[in-house]
Amino acid sequence: MDRTSRGKFEGGDADWEEKKLRSYANSEVRLVEIQEKLCTDVSKGEDQCHNLAEAHESLIEDWFLNHQKVHGDLHHWLCIQKLKVCCPDHHFGPDCTPCPGSSPEMECSSNGKCKGSGTRKGNGKCICDTAYTGELCQQCASGFYDSYRDDKKVLCSACHRSCKDACTQAGPKGCLACNDGWFMDTELGCSDIDECLTNKTACKENSFCVNSPGSHTCINCDKACNGCTADGPDNCIECAENYELKEGVCRGGMDELFIFIFSTLKNAFSVPACLAFVLFAWLNSRLLCLKPFGVHFISSFILNFIVA
Repeated sequence: MDRTSRGKFEGGDADWEEKKLRSYANSEVRLVEIQEKLCTDVSKGEDQCHNLAEAHESLIEDWFLNHQKVHGDLHHWLCIQKLKVCCPDHHFGPDCTPCPGSSPEMECSSNGKCKGSGTRKGNGKCICDTAYTGELCQQCASGFYDSYRDDKKVLCSACHRSCKDACTQAGPKGCLACNDGWFMDTELGCSDIDECLTNKTACKENSFCVNSPGSHTCINCDKACNGCTADGPDNCIECAENYELKEGVCRGGMDELFIFIFSTLKNAFSVPACLAFVLFAWLNSRLLCLKPFGVHFISSFILNFIVA
């Protein structure tokens, strides 16, 4: 209908065309143009749309040619009055009973939808939105509080993440009880428990603790560490086997070997950095058995291999 709302008869006689434009709105020509594109803008159920249009073609044609001036809403005329398969908005059931709510236009207090709204089905009971509950969806559900309320409207907002189930206002001060990982402070309300300070065994051996609101995370130490306070070989409590502390960082023989090979391949032999890394990884996987002989032996072996 919208696509052809500004359409007109084709023709070369402007005066004749101007007279005919008055009847184009409800002409058979426009009806044919509409039917050619019928259901093409339906994203789902296009086949069902065509089947319904075909089944009720005579009624649609009757409305278009004879009734659209008086009954401009095709949905209301066809689906509600003639076929009786639909109800007006905010009505439900066989008799199109008004949905419960503070007014016919505000079903379920505008905080939900009544079951069967707009159809001849359903029982009219309110299905409340997430934040609401009650027969007419006029109360706040668990985990929400009244942030606004008057005689016609109620607005429920989520409690702070630290609150357990219920609260009276925004923020941690509004909590009636605290969730796990939080404690009740008389002045601040629910406050975070730093498990990394209060529980020294919060994480397993050779990992360190990172606090987060209401919880904590355990992260494995660097491979160079035997115990650590944070990430990286510069935060080791002590160095792991085959690593030693140098300039505040736990370093191992293979780390020095990597630097040596990488620099040699990249600088002395003009090998691209990405290829140098791949070559090192390949060589390293084949030289692990030589590790007991020491870094200098392995370095010499690789250097001779490269030069050869």
